[in-house]
Amino acid sequence: MKNMIVPGLGGENYIPYEKREGNESIVYFTRDLTAEGLCRIYEKISAALSGKVAIKLHTGEKNGPNIIPRPWVERLIKKDLPKAVIVETNTYYEGDRYTTQLHRETLKVNGWTFAPVDIMDEEGTADLPVSGGKWFDHMTVGSHMTDYDSLLALTHFKGHTMGGFGGSNKNIGIGCADGRIGKKMIHSREGSDDMWSIAEEELMERISESTKATIDYFGKKIAYINVMRNMSVSCDCEGCAAMPVVTPNVGILASLDICAIDTACVDIIYAMEAKDHADFVERMETRHGLRQLSYMKELGMGNDRYVLIDIDNEEKRIYPKDAVKGIKPFEG
Repeated sequence: MKNMIVPGLGGENYIPYEKREGNESIVYFTRDLTAEGLCRIYEKISAALSGKVAIKLHTGEKNGPNIIPRPWVERLIKKDLPKAVIVETNTYYEGDRYTTQLHRETLKVNGWTFAPVDIMDEEGTADLPVSGGKWFDHMTVGSHMTDYDSLLALTHFKGHTMGGFGGSNKNIGIGCADGRIGKKMIHSREGSDDMWSIAEEELMERISESTKATIDYFGKKIAYINVMRNMSVSCDCEGCAAMPVVTPNVGILASLDICAIDTACVDIIYAMEAKDHADFVERMETRHGLRQLSYMKELGMGNDRYVLIDIDNEEKRIYPKDAVKGIKPFEG
């Protein structure tokens, strides 16, 4: 780790689309929040994946109410990815997924039994280089990651207690780091007794550098799906203790650009009426979570400008304000 490092600024400030510069990436969108909708949008980015495919998703604490529905994932795997493996890592905090044994018990409780699940740090760790990072020159991940040729980040987009929001960047950056070394590198300042001593812009930058190690490893063989459903301001790691959902359901997005897909989801949240997005926006801004987006762009991980393609409507270009037209208040 390098010395005299200063975090960036502005993680509490939302940058409107018209003030961004650079190229545009493709992001696909469907309002169809069903297993069929997930399969249809997967087809748009499936060509990137080949060989042995890992599916990184958040399998949740015991009985967590907001995770991606298991039947959707089961349908996707059986229909399109019959040889794929769900991958996870153990948690940094003590809980239902702290050890591999506890983690596997939780997987059974939550119904992740229809496909193999690889706890990637079960047998140790591997170090992946971080190119261009200022906090890290490497990230420690579960050793099994190197067993795979391709990665699908299948992400439940939601809020996050420390990160502001949890999209593909959080799913990979924290979710692929191993439970004892990598996650500690992200969350804990060296010499501190507080295991959560890193916050705000510095945390967002560390998460993003961790993510960069993984996406650089897979190169072009990586794709991203974000499901905007049951979006509590709490992460799925809070399980049944998560804050009640008040943000309306929207749809599913897919892309080959991690910065573009997470940015599009954030833009969609901001495009909602104030009464619908107030809690989510407050969570992102007070945690300075928007630094995730600007730092991914600085690291060359993708674009914050994009073309949003509506696969329900003759693949026409739409805008975040169109994606939220007609959405209904969350009813549980």
